[in-house]
This record gives sequence, structure tokens and C-alpha cells, in this order.
Amino acid sequence: MQAQDKETASETSTEGVVENSEAVADSMPSLEEAIRQAELKAEEHHDAWLRAKAETENVRRRAQEDIAKASKYAMERFAGELLAVKDSLEAALAAETPSIESLKSGTELTLKQLVAAFEKSNLAELNPLGEKFDPHFHQAISMVDAEQEPNTVVTVLQKGYLIADRVLRPALVIVSKPKS
Repeated sequence: MQAQDKETASETSTEGVVENSEAVADSMPSLEEAIRQAELKAEEHHDAWLRAKAETENVRRRAQEDIAKASKYAMERFAGELLAVKDSLEAALAAETPSIESLKSGTELTLKQLVAAFEKSNLAELNPLGEKFDPHFHQAISMVDAEQEPNTVVTVLQKGYLIADRVLRPALVIVSKPKS
């Protein structure tokens, strides 16, 4: 009877092991299922990457278009201001019998309009008469003997202009020579 009990106990434990392994197999996904899940995740990540890449390209393209538009229409505001100056000049030329006084006052008004347009566009005049020569803002045409200190601007031949502290055109100047 002991042998039979051992055999029954052995069968019972073998059945328990088989049942346990089936339970473990049911709770753990199979290798094929794990591969399928990994492939689905990889496909999701690939799709997300493609969308991100496309979005990046769209942002880059839009930025390039914005830059092109900005440079194309950068002068729009300044050009609008200059239209009033042009209109004033055309009105002066259209006058049938202008007098010297009316031409002078019209020219002064037109110059005021132009100066206002320059100010609105941050365009500043550079008139360095009496200042020390600065090669960053002035272009010396010649040197002359003068009473001022050496390297002082004694004559301005052409005014210079700055756009927001950047030289648009240097002032053409004549500078005093060092005394010998």
C-alpha cells in the first residue's frame, strides 16, 4: 500500500506541476505575442517619428517663407511715409505759376515730411562738424591746415546716416592736419 500511496502522491504532484506550468503559460504571454506587441510599438514609434519629421519640415518651410516676406516687405512702412513726400514734390511741380516764396515754403514742408519719415524709421542724420574724426562713422576725403586740434572734422561735404546705430552711409569729411 505504501508503494501505491507513493505512486498516487507522485501522480498528484506531477498533475500539480502540469497545472502550475499551464497556469504560468497562461499568465505569461507567448514569445510570438511578445514579438507582435514589440512590432506594434515599433510601428507606433515610427509613425510618431514620421509625423514629428514632417512637422519639423513644415515649421522650417514656414520660417523660410516668413523670412522671405519680412525682407520683401521690410521697407513697406518707410515707403508709405515717402509717398507723402513724393506727393508734395509733384504738387510743387504741377503749380502753373509758382513764386520763389511758395517754392521755398513748399520745399521746407517737404523736407519736414522727409525728416519725419526718417525719424519714424529710426534713420538718423550724422553731421560731425567740429567732432573728432571717427573712421567708423566718417570717411575722410582730405586733410587741411586748420586752427582746430589734429584729426578734427573741419568741413562736412556730405552728411552720413545711421539706421538704428548702424552706419548706412558714412559722412564725407575734411579733417584738420596735425601741426608740424
